[in-house]
Amino acid sequence: MNAMTGQDNSVSLEQLAAVSQFFGSDPDYVIAGGGNTSFKDKETLWIKGSGVSLGKIEPADFVAMDRAKLAVLWNHSGTAHDTAEREKAVLEGLMAARRPGEEEKRPSVETLLHDLLPFAFVVHTHPALINGLTCSREADTAARSLFGDDVIWIPISDPGFSLADAVKKTIAGRRPPSFFFLQNHGVFVGADTTEEIKSIYRQVISSIAGQIKRQPDLGGESSNGPEEAEALFKELSGGMVCFSRNNEIAGLVKNRAAFIPAASAFTPDHIVYAGSDPLFIEKGEDIKEAWVAHEKKIGRPPKIAALQGTGIFGLGQSEKAAALALELFNDAVKVAVYAESFGGHRFMTEEKITFINNWEAEQYRLKKLG
Repeated sequence: MNAMTGQDNSVSLEQLAAVSQFFGSDPDYVIAGGGNTSFKDKETLWIKGSGVSLGKIEPADFVAMDRAKLAVLWNHSGTAHDTAEREKAVLEGLMAARRPGEEEKRPSVETLLHDLLPFAFVVHTHPALINGLTCSREADTAARSLFGDDVIWIPISDPGFSLADAVKKTIAGRRPPSFFFLQNHGVFVGADTTEEIKSIYRQVISSIAGQIKRQPDLGGESSNGPEEAEALFKELSGGMVCFSRNNEIAGLVKNRAAFIPAASAFTPDHIVYAGSDPLFIEKGEDIKEAWVAHEKKIGRPPKIAALQGTGIFGLGQSEKAAALALELFNDAVKVAVYAESFGGHRFMTEEKITFINNWEAEQYRLKKLG
């Protein structure tokens, strides 16, 4: 019997899978492999496996973790000066903290943060509406205005141990928050029942929605791009190409200045699936020359290419990857529009973008989804 939920753990795991599917199957909350969920008792934490789809997750897909072994991993805070080496050491510790029989699974990079929170259930998602707040210039002030001075706001941090450590220090000596916001990342919600989780999300979403001055105009949608350009992008990328245009995108691709709100990355998910450096090609510019120059500049091929006056091309080694690039780009478009209500958009810092682009954990997640 679980002291927090008052029920058998197998029942709680079924509820965890159900609430994960509830949020994971709704694109307003989760896209691609984003988000993670957990359930815990005194000895064990069950956490979403890295790269597993929340929308289709089953009880057996969660990774059972030894909480006593997780507690030891906080000792890695002493190596905070070397982020890459510390995260490597923490990953090794996470793998070693898996319960017997879990060896084929890889726990979420946010495992320590889930374990830190004193709730039976924790659900972390990246809704575009909420990220319109967290990725805005006035985010901290707006959050306090909406949710009170005691709201927990975590400044931008690398995912994994760095984020968990930042939250631990922020909430030390305070009443455990049922939800808190992460700059350029999303929201964490914790409660002892899944119905409470849903209720808190409804309240948060409703409060932010009430402040939105303009909704994204996604009408006029088209997936039919110019064949000649598609063929050339396919040749240059060596993979697959998908096209997207809607009223919001039409405004963005009018010229390079109009494209600024979509010119970089808002969250780690946007980097993983849509890249951090979209290519913008002006009318009359040679596509191949622009591609080569851009790839040389950023050191990797773009996942998004914008053609002035035309639309957006998603690029990937598979049709799924190309489609995901477009899906995440359109999510970023929504974030940019929602951020207008909170002083305008704010991208991730170059330092944090570089970390994500080079982090093995995010590359693993991308591979898992194909």
